[in-house]
Amino acid sequence: MSQQAPTFALEDTYIQTSRIRLHVVQAGPRDGPLVVLLHGFPEYWAGWHRQIGPLAQAGFRVAVPDQRGYNLSDAPKGVQAYRLDELAKDVTGLLDALGRETCCLAGHDWGAAVGWHVALTNPRRVTRLAIHNVPHPRVMMAFLRKSLRQMIKSWYIGFFQIPGLADWSLRRDGYRSALSSLVHSSRPGTFSDADLAQYRQAWTNSGGLTGMINWYRALLRYPPPAPRDDRLPMPVLVQWGKLDRFLSHEMAEASLALCDQGRLIFYEDATHWVQHEKAEQVSQALVEFFR
Repeated sequence: MSQQAPTFALEDTYIQTSRIRLHVVQAGPRDGPLVVLLHGFPEYWAGWHRQIGPLAQAGFRVAVPDQRGYNLSDAPKGVQAYRLDELAKDVTGLLDALGRETCCLAGHDWGAAVGWHVALTNPRRVTRLAIHNVPHPRVMMAFLRKSLRQMIKSWYIGFFQIPGLADWSLRRDGYRSALSSLVHSSRPGTFSDADLAQYRQAWTNSGGLTGMINWYRALLRYPPPAPRDDRLPMPVLVQWGKLDRFLSHEMAEASLALCDQGRLIFYEDATHWVQHEKAEQVSQALVEFFR
């Protein structure tokens, strides 16, 4: 008689690091290897909800924070609080608070940008890195300088720099514009009405989108210093939906060239929201990679 895989409840917790209080959803055996999943803009921990179960059932201890400025985590005032170095320190601070020296780290969108930065600046803390639809920072800067196509795709970064305007535009009419962006940049049916209601609640919980938008503002106002070495020594998995409206898929292969041990998986019919649209495939790839 075959044994069924155990199921794990979601543990809703708050963790005080030395810098900030983070809301963190955890699952899986407490003694399992740690996997940290970092969401992007404008999501919250539930952006990974379809990956948590498969990873926990595979024996991993999974920790999924709302990053600073999002949902139930602290949302400091001021742009400077959202510098990339601060965001990366939230991750290492979370590891310290959990009593873990290292983790397997996965990120999507802004979470992937933080993942790249943590791995580049604190490589000893990351045993394996999984990236979803965001390029290596050196590649991103190169494409923004030379690719008109990518400049056009990234127009919203400039819009987000205008104080107050983007915040108001995305918040008005019950976050209609922000919800519309999710729907129209994804495949039909990716986000249900129930999903969208939960996103609206998460944005309300954080006091609006200002903290989230400040990530973009801080990146331009307080760019991090270049790392000593642009190459990543740990194994890196890049998963990328080729129909991404925001980021050109050509940057994925260029990013892989900066990884000593890199692997790339393209999803031809997926958009920027690859972990939603290809949930089963993305989850299986993560389980196999992190093992």
